[in-house]
Amino acid sequence: MVKQEGPRFGVWALNPGTWASIHHPDDPFNASWERVKNQIITAEKLGYDATLVAQHTLNPSGDNFPYLEAWTSAAALAALTSKIEIITAIKPYLYHPVVLAKQALGIEEISRGRFSINVVNAWYRPELERTGIGFADHDERYAYGTEWLTVVRSLISGQKTNFKGKYFNIQDVVLNPASPVRERPTIYVGGESEPAKDLASSHADVWFINGQPLNVVARLIDSVQKRPRNGAPIKFGLSAFVIARPTEEEAKAELAKAWEYAEGDKEALAHLSGNADPKAVMFQTFAKYPHIGTNGGTAAGLVGSYEQVAERIVDFYQIGIDLFMLQFQPFEIEMARFAKEIIPRVRSLKLKAEKVI
Repeated sequence: MVKQEGPRFGVWALNPGTWASIHHPDDPFNASWERVKNQIITAEKLGYDATLVAQHTLNPSGDNFPYLEAWTSAAALAALTSKIEIITAIKPYLYHPVVLAKQALGIEEISRGRFSINVVNAWYRPELERTGIGFADHDERYAYGTEWLTVVRSLISGQKTNFKGKYFNIQDVVLNPASPVRERPTIYVGGESEPAKDLASSHADVWFINGQPLNVVARLIDSVQKRPRNGAPIKFGLSAFVIARPTEEEAKAELAKAWEYAEGDKEALAHLSGNADPKAVMFQTFAKYPHIGTNGGTAAGLVGSYEQVAERIVDFYQIGIDLFMLQFQPFEIEMARFAKEIIPRVRSLKLKAEKVI
């Protein structure tokens, strides 16, 4: 991949059907492969650097909502694209680490070095309880995840792996083919609890942060940078829902409409929150910052005029955010608007800031 100077921009793949209201009149719910395929091919043409394919076996909004499977989708996207980074989420309890590492290396081969893993701690209880896997306590899930990622990281690096711990006993396993173009796929970690921060600091290349105000994100970055670490400095990504318009007044009006549409989503949101792990810091954080979208959404403050949104992105970049993983609604229309109106402004503002320095 060509190294991008300055902020990188990605889009959440639409495999859950939407990242905002299921009642938006101009964005009918659609979790089909055809839509996701067209979305990401278009995103690559528009100049986006990455996509994040989220993973759920059961849709947290309810069983009547489809959710396109993440890893089969990622493999197909790898074959259909040529530049965009394909980041795919994984919950460790759902896949044995040797099996998952083999799948990851397969998609790494298909993509010629554009594949990444996003390790996330499960929070939706029915996904593990109803399948008989079992939903362990929050901290035990992170202990399991730490062993799991230790094994996966070794295997996707092409190493002969031996590991004996509480959860896994791996003996002389080496996987081929290894990555054809680099040491291994990139590893992202999500989650904002203390165990999640420890896991990110010790095992991840990039830590994903949920959308929150600038000063809060700055403190989170500082808290991970202060932790012990071997190897290259960790990088940071931020999730955000964008509403950008020519004027601030137009953006605020669109946000107000988004809140109106969200009124129709209360049943699905109640199902989601009622089945979430109460110890998940993500949901504790969300309660502080009402927002549109998932994973913090509009709480990141990327709502305003084109100039305001570009300036706020540069502010986040200056405190350490390297990758902005974005949501929109209607997705395809607003994804194109962002590429046309915001990305060039961000590049221009960044160059101006560098000249001043």
